Amino acid sequence: MKEPAKENPEEIKEPERQAHYSNPLKFGKGGPSKLRQQFSRGMTYFLVVAASLIFYFTLLRLTSLSEGVGTVIGVLKPVIYGCVIAYLLNPVVKQVDKYLVPVLQKKMTKPERAEKASRAAGILAAVVLLLVIIVTLCNLLIPELYSSVRDLVVTLPKQLNDIVSELSKMELDESTTSTIIKTGLKEGTDMLLNWLRTDLMGKANELMSNLTVGVLNILSEVFNAIIGIIVSVYILFSKELFVRQSKKCVYALFSARHANLLLHLTTKSNEIFGGFVIGKIIDSMIIGILCFIGLTILKMPYALLVSVIVGVTNVIPFFGPYIGAVPSTILIMLDTPVKGIYFIIFILLLQQFDGNILGPKILGDSTGLSAFWVIVAILLGGGLFGFVGMVMGVPSFAVLYYIVQMLINSHLERKNLPTGSEYYNTMSYVDDTGVYYHSEETEDIAKP
Repeated sequence: MKEPAKENPEEIKEPERQAHYSNPLKFGKGGPSKLRQQFSRGMTYFLVVAASLIFYFTLLRLTSLSEGVGTVIGVLKPVIYGCVIAYLLNPVVKQVDKYLVPVLQKKMTKPERAEKASRAAGILAAVVLLLVIIVTLCNLLIPELYSSVRDLVVTLPKQLNDIVSELSKMELDESTTSTIIKTGLKEGTDMLLNWLRTDLMGKANELMSNLTVGVLNILSEVFNAIIGIIVSVYILFSKELFVRQSKKCVYALFSARHANLLLHLTTKSNEIFGGFVIGKIIDSMIIGILCFIGLTILKMPYALLVSVIVGVTNVIPFFGPYIGAVPSTILIMLDTPVKGIYFIIFILLLQQFDGNILGPKILGDSTGLSAFWVIVAILLGGGLFGFVGMVMGVPSFAVLYYIVQMLINSHLERKNLPTGSEYYNTMSYVDDTGVYYHSEETEDIAKP
């Protein structure tokens, strides 16, 4: 047989050579040489030492780094606001797409055009809904809040003077206990009057001097929020693209197993945060409205101001109702002590309704945490990050709890042991060979 003629490299046409170099190169075809192995080992040592030095100097410059991070966050505030607003508006956009895309696809020849038109309509509806809610709340709340705060400032000194006068008129016997009470009342009255005359006026002057700075900060945050709304529109338009790019990067940087695990945790975190945050906002709005209706029927003073306090603090799980009820009770009792007692009874009934009926209906078991871990998450988050930590601590802790639970269950499955907590009662055990034995209390549980 004739051997095929060998092709002379000089005879290769130029277009073929250009096509060859236009294709992406593939790496890792051959095995690593000894020199490359030694070089890789040396680079590993170098990177370990370099990382240790970087970590050491990072600890030394931690304050400067935190200031730098704070500066970057301050610059990117509109983007952060935009991400938060887009996350909150995304359910509205998804609902519009769910119902509008099938209708538009029947009337349009290209599915892409139907999806784009539906997305534009969904974003427009979500932004309009957001603006309507903001404008409505401002029109309803600001005048009433201004009136309540003004009445509070005008009447508070008179109410305090009346309380002091009533305490001074109290007639007590000449016993030792009465003498102690009289001395305490006198000292407390003098301290209160001195505070009103000296410290309060100084604080008022300091407040007035900082008022300009506060107004500028508020205007700056409002400006960032407006830009954030614009940014959220772009995020909602391109959310699928961002998801695809993120997924691409995850598969490029991690192994397939680790990438799938990371994507699973991301999906679970989105489920926990979305269900909790959006559900808690809806729940708090309903509680605030019900509180305003109830206080109006009971003819309580500062009805709108107290309802806003109760609604806002209700966002904090578990402790929120009590945090909002304490200052609200003090405000009402300064006006009429008896109505303060009525308010305490009303707020207890309202929170029982929220905790046992409304909350479970809206939130369900979105976090999967018991009451004990909810308290731990609130205390830890509030101690580290303040109000935001108290609100976001529960879903964040729920994600960590889910990760730990998943790791523990994975180790148990490798050992062929059951994963449910109900299998590990006081009578159940695992022998030295790793075999699980269930107790008589759980006879219905089969061996793995």
